[in-house]
Amino acid sequence: MLKKTLPLLIVLSLAACSQSEAPPAPPTEAAKPAEPAPAPAPAPAPVEPVKSPIEQAVAGAWRTPENVVRDAFRNPVPTLGFFGVEPTEVVLEITPGGGWYTEILAPLLRDGGRYIAAVVDPAKAANERAAEYYGNALKSFQEKVAGNAEVYGKAEVLQFDPANPVFGAPGSVDTVLTFRNVHNWMPSGAAPAYFKGFYDVLRDGGTLGIVEHRAAEGTEPDGRSGYVTEAQVIALAEAAGFQLEEKSEINANPKDTRDHPNGVWSLPPVLRGGDVDREKFVAIGESDRMTLRFVKPAASEPAQPAGDAASSDAAASEAAAESSAES
Repeated sequence: MLKKTLPLLIVLSLAACSQSEAPPAPPTEAAKPAEPAPAPAPAPAPVEPVKSPIEQAVAGAWRTPENVVRDAFRNPVPTLGFFGVEPTEVVLEITPGGGWYTEILAPLLRDGGRYIAAVVDPAKAANERAAEYYGNALKSFQEKVAGNAEVYGKAEVLQFDPANPVFGAPGSVDTVLTFRNVHNWMPSGAAPAYFKGFYDVLRDGGTLGIVEHRAAEGTEPDGRSGYVTEAQVIALAEAAGFQLEEKSEINANPKDTRDHPNGVWSLPPVLRGGDVDREKFVAIGESDRMTLRFVKPAASEPAQPAGDAASSDAAASEAAAESSAES
């Protein structure tokens, strides 16, 4: 019996051993490290806004630093935009003074339009003092233009008689602009002749743009303080045949009380009072100003006669020589 069962026990024992000693599992591959995240795409470079022709002219490196400082008060980009000035126009600026706007308008109009600066002819001044003033102003302006011919070389200078202000052939100009000048023509009564001259030189549909120191409505200043009312300017323009198209508050300054001892010249940039209340006037800034856009109607009736300005020429020249120095 033992002989029969012994082989069976050996077989069972070997079977048990083969079950308890299973072969080891094949080794697993090590986990691969994670791929690094791709670098974020670089942010697109900021796109510089395209400057308009007026903005390019205002940003010009040729401008006098002292003039650039005044941009905060004179707002040339929105002002010229409001007047609708285009680089292809013929633009006449009346008595540009030291050329503040010339630095912008002459290069703006250089390639596609025309810039004409109308200045008083010293030979037509009423007296020696006025002749000297206008002569010096003309010389300074011409030197400015000649000093940078690449920028200003195509600017034209038109000399006119203040007793009979004619600014060119009738209908030869698209836009007439005048900045802070109307008060100079009012004390003598010469203003109507100037507005008639503006009307005559403009084409039908042309624009008259005026910026002027603004007096409080309800008053009737004579211009000697530098301030006049909107109603006075509008009346002058309408009497010449213009229509008021729109007003703007671009050049308003609510800090200006308009009651200063030296008129508008108490304020920057003149500061005629010297150190007296200087900080007060600097804090006010430049004057409160009206900004008015008129149009010469198409096929309109002739303008009303401006009256005889010759008799007032002496007073007009004297007043302008006294008050127009960068007002």
